[in-house]
Amino acid sequence: MKAKEIIRAHGHSNVQSTNKTTFEITRETHLTKRGDCIIALGATKGATNLNQRFKAVARSQDTRITIKIEADREEETVTAWGNPGLLFTHPTDLVVRKSDYVCGRTLAIRADKAACDLSRKLVEKLRDPKASVKIVLTAQETDTT
Repeated sequence: MKAKEIIRAHGHSNVQSTNKTTFEITRETHLTKRGDCIIALGATKGATNLNQRFKAVARSQDTRITIKIEADREEETVTAWGNPGLLFTHPTDLVVRKSDYVCGRTLAIRADKAACDLSRKLVEKLRDPKASVKIVLTAQETDTT
């Protein structure tokens, strides 16, 4: 099975993208420099708003979740994994984690990149409040046979 979501957001001048274990996309529009994992704001969806098919596919440990982040012709893809414990209950946040930790904000775990690993060219684009950010989420079950 496969499911896809497209989320629109924008950049912010306080994007730091220095967190070593996570990155976050949020519906919130305010950001202080302490939010070192937040890479995009004003998102069209939080965890609870993702479609039911995406949530169902993502709730498998055999599901690969790719997160493609695009801003002003710069793009990067992060690969992570689903988990049966994913809750998708948070109204504003989507967090991608390098760890196995799961809570209502978690979109995916065991990611190959955190905020600090994103290309600095992309991060520069994400620091522009006028930058339109497109996030494409793809959840696809892998063949375990």
